[in-house]
Amino acid sequence: MINTMWKVNIYLKKKKRLGKHQTNYRYIIKAHYTLTLTSAEKVTEIKTNIFVTSFGPVSDTEMEYTIDVFFRQSWKDERLCFKGPMEMLALNNLLASNIWTPDTFFLNGKKSIAHNMTTPNKLLRLKDDGTLLYTMRLTISAECPMQLEDFPMDAHACPLKFGSYAYPVSEVVYTWTQGAAKSVVVAEEGSRLNQYHLIGQTAGTEDIYTSRGQYTVMMAHFYLKRKIGYFVIQTYMPCFMTVILSQVSFWLNRESVPARTVFGVTTVLTMTTLSISARNSLPKVAYATAMDWFIAVCYAFVFSALIEFATAQQPKVCSVDVCFSLLIAHCEDLGNWLILWRTNSEMVTMRLGLRYWILKTIWRTLVVCMSIKSMHFFSSPQKKDPLALSKKPNNTCSAGVNYTANLTKDTSISTISNSTAVQLKPSETKAPDPKKTYNSVSKIDKMSRIVFPVLFGTFNLVYWATYLNREPVIKGAV
Repeated sequence: MINTMWKVNIYLKKKKRLGKHQTNYRYIIKAHYTLTLTSAEKVTEIKTNIFVTSFGPVSDTEMEYTIDVFFRQSWKDERLCFKGPMEMLALNNLLASNIWTPDTFFLNGKKSIAHNMTTPNKLLRLKDDGTLLYTMRLTISAECPMQLEDFPMDAHACPLKFGSYAYPVSEVVYTWTQGAAKSVVVAEEGSRLNQYHLIGQTAGTEDIYTSRGQYTVMMAHFYLKRKIGYFVIQTYMPCFMTVILSQVSFWLNRESVPARTVFGVTTVLTMTTLSISARNSLPKVAYATAMDWFIAVCYAFVFSALIEFATAQQPKVCSVDVCFSLLIAHCEDLGNWLILWRTNSEMVTMRLGLRYWILKTIWRTLVVCMSIKSMHFFSSPQKKDPLALSKKPNNTCSAGVNYTANLTKDTSISTISNSTAVQLKPSETKAPDPKKTYNSVSKIDKMSRIVFPVLFGTFNLVYWATYLNREPVIKGAV
């Protein structure tokens, strides 16, 4: 075998024709070489290293990444030793099919491409001691398991695993060429990531056990840190502004029902849209991310503002004194009716109308009193003249009741009703001031102006301090 190799080298030196050299060398290999493992007695050591030319893109929805590498393997085959004037032979890559090569495969690879333009991107070198260097350019799409609890303040370790497909450790062992620290190198401008920072890489090995024996697996981890700027602009700022917009309604008066309704409904619908759009760029995971918690709390604040508006929008009722004033006025009317009934014989024919009026008066008085009693909690503590309140158009008693007997439909009783109407005092018939406007503010609104901003500000301080200062959990890191 050695003499044959020596003859090949002499032939090269004389002819200096690479094509003819490759043809003769291929013929010699076919004649004297068998495609078996390098040695049946010794364990073949495969030294590997990786040079990353480009990294990215990374797909969150598919949980995978793409990497373009120069993958180098080196091993020693004593059957190819030779002696001659050259220490290394540059062989054609087509000769790789005529000699034994490692059956390396990528464990977590989804798709791999070997570049063939303009010719197959492979390199094969042979040293005089039988050491072979086999290099190829590959583009690999590999799995990258992600834990998104801290999204978008998360970090990940994307692995690249490879090893022998058929040979256990008793036959083939993989090692790093220059040690684990220097065998994986990334080009300075090789990162093509828009949403991540490539903060480093590590290399290591592990052993796996199967039914056929123990295998060596080489691992390289690439550490990624997500850039948060995109999500601050697209999600966090709109949510923050929506919550502030919902709290503007606290500063509107209680009578501005259309404006407050627009604020409440619009902000709730906006938060619903933001929550849906934020999930479109993520895989459908079963747990809540950090962004989900922020959106949920913002949604709770917006919805609480709408509930606060419904609570504060209770009808303003008259004071309790109105109940007693109406009751006294009706009793005076009843007394005048009884006097006229006893002194005037013509009133005998009006007994049925009197009974109807008595029952109606008692019923209306009880309704007003029960309404005031049930809603007295929301009424103003300042007491005002009930008769003056009944004349103001913007502060009408919720019961809408006049103490004058409503018997206009009965013509026989109308004259008596008019004669028995209560005469207002001059001080009570004072006309309302036209320059004074009614602009009520609920106690709930006054409290909400302070409580809601304070709570939302406290939540933001706790949220950002928690997620920005803690170290993210990286699954599978070496």
